[in-house]
Amino acid sequence: MPISRALDASLRAVAPVMALAEDHWWIIGSAAVALHGADIDRIRDVDIVLSVADATRILSELGITPNAGAAHPDFRSTIFATWTAPALAIEFMADFHCRSGDAWLPVLPATRREVSGKGWTVFVPEKEELGAILATFGRPKDSERLRLLTALDATAR
Repeated sequence: MPISRALDASLRAVAPVMALAEDHWWIIGSAAVALHGADIDRIRDVDIVLSVADATRILSELGITPNAGAAHPDFRSTIFATWTAPALAIEFMADFHCRSGDAWLPVLPATRREVSGKGWTVFVPEKEELGAILATFGRPKDSERLRLLTALDATAR
């Protein structure tokens, strides 16, 4: 599974930090699609879904203050923070929700797949669940990520 140097460097930075987590956590979004083996042109950040307790502990350890201000109209988190030290920004989202019509749906994967590289181990939702998450997000970039993820099934046959 070839991944970009920036993603590899960012995963080497974030893996020891996430070792402090006591609850399950996941990488989602474009980085997760790449970790499943898709060829993603550009990954801007690494999105991590984690518990509020873990986010509180990890952000304190990193000396990061959660972001204040207006939330995204389609996404919200009890805690949202960005760590900019790694090659790619790491976005921490605790108690993460996505808007679907008038409802706010929790984004809390049930499946967990371990992915390892040289000097790092991280977790992503299984391919089917990640696809469902991307479909729920519904943005054009998520539809493209879903297409790339789905194309992996066709090439595996």
